[in-house]
Amino acid sequence: MIVSRVPKYTAILALLVLGVGALDTFIAAVYEHAVTLPNRTETPVLEKEALFLMHKNIDVLETAVKLAARQGAHIIVTPEDGIYGWVFTRETIYPYLEDIPDPGVNWIPCKYPQRFGYTPVQERLSCLAKHNSIYVVANIGDKKPCNASDPQCPPDGRYQFNTDVVFDSEGRLVARYHKYNLFAPEIQFDFPKDSEFVTFDTPFGKFGIFTCFDIFSRDPAVVLVEEFHVDSLLYPAAWYNTLPLLSAVPFHSAWARAMRVNLLAANTHHTGMHMTGSGIYAPEAVKVYHYDMETESGQLMLSELKSRPRREPTYPAAIDWSAYARGVKPFESEHLNFPGMIYFDEFTFTELKRNTGNYTVCQKDLCCHLTYKMSEKRTDEVYAVGAFDGLHTVQGQYYLQICTLLKCQTTDLSTCGEPVGSAFTKFEEFSLSGTFGTSYVFPQLVLSGSQLAPETHYEVSRDGRLRSRGRAPLPILVLALYGRVFERDPPRLGQGPGQVQ
Repeated sequence: MIVSRVPKYTAILALLVLGVGALDTFIAAVYEHAVTLPNRTETPVLEKEALFLMHKNIDVLETAVKLAARQGAHIIVTPEDGIYGWVFTRETIYPYLEDIPDPGVNWIPCKYPQRFGYTPVQERLSCLAKHNSIYVVANIGDKKPCNASDPQCPPDGRYQFNTDVVFDSEGRLVARYHKYNLFAPEIQFDFPKDSEFVTFDTPFGKFGIFTCFDIFSRDPAVVLVEEFHVDSLLYPAAWYNTLPLLSAVPFHSAWARAMRVNLLAANTHHTGMHMTGSGIYAPEAVKVYHYDMETESGQLMLSELKSRPRREPTYPAAIDWSAYARGVKPFESEHLNFPGMIYFDEFTFTELKRNTGNYTVCQKDLCCHLTYKMSEKRTDEVYAVGAFDGLHTVQGQYYLQICTLLKCQTTDLSTCGEPVGSAFTKFEEFSLSGTFGTSYVFPQLVLSGSQLAPETHYEVSRDGRLRSRGRAPLPILVLALYGRVFERDPPRLGQGPGQVQ
């Protein structure tokens, strides 16, 4: 089932001249796909069985592509693992793989399907793009033969890569990206030898592409923005929501805001594995998003974006994330700190005791300052402000600095940091800041029901404060400034929370 959600936007005259000249805006689409998974087997299935499953998923994607195209979309992003799922070993995924050539060969599979061997999946994706005059972004698997002359060649004589492909509106293969940061259980795929920085130009801006947990690394995600100056990023994902700080929609929208770039994020939909959360995010605002743990339906979203946001008067200014916090004298408190765990990291917490207050909590070099006012201090809900400054070491190693205000799961302080879905306490005012040693800080504000707060109710000031705007009472679940200190990472990430296999 496909449900379409289209925000209101004005007609775009430039659509009439698509392909003739540059467009100031474009219509982006993302599709959250409830993937049909294969049966788990110990031995590879026949190639025709693999193709049958892939066509079954592409049938659903085709409906989404056609619907998006009819509504004026220029490009559509589909999820990671969206064509064959993730229940594989290295051997059992092989029948699902195709040889994907370098886009420099100038190939339209829909017109020349046999040019690079047997490529039925690429042919069908190409035809979907060509026949609907829309860019199509999909995630499939690439296979590349190798031999003993290559010292890194796997024993079975081939490389297998988790791969994103992009076909333009004529069906031409214009981008191929091999995922650089794999999650540990992705034993079916090989790590690329080097990070790839894949970009391509369109009449509606310059695009880059990466996959799922790549968003946690500098290579390629940050480099595409800062060194290749892309306008928009395409982001297929299979993201497992890990509350309270690593839910897909809050984290992805925060990343787009902090990096000041358009982000088209398509997640897979599998509620049994807590996988949901897709959206279209601009530097200055969340355009549209979807979070649904209640149904098993796919979801199509469309929104208008600026083609080249850096040229716009609304383009956000750069933020000095520690400017305010370093100039503030730490707030004194008579309350004792206590430890709490969030995704295997030990935070230092302080409980919020009153309906209004000022708190400072520190860990190592990071001090987090919170000022707040509640409508009332409830006795059945407990909130805490916390700090973490350290190397995350479970399912990947990467250095974090985090300031957070969150609701504890129960009134027992030992549950602070555990997942929680609803809140009744309303905050009328809040301001959170930290003495960050990094310029890569991602601001999150999540309300009861895991919903995003409208931008009209909060702001990120240029001196690094995440603070309330107006006095509308908000039922806050999580307020966070999530910092990544890339220069303190181990040499290679390669693992993390972004994908579950």
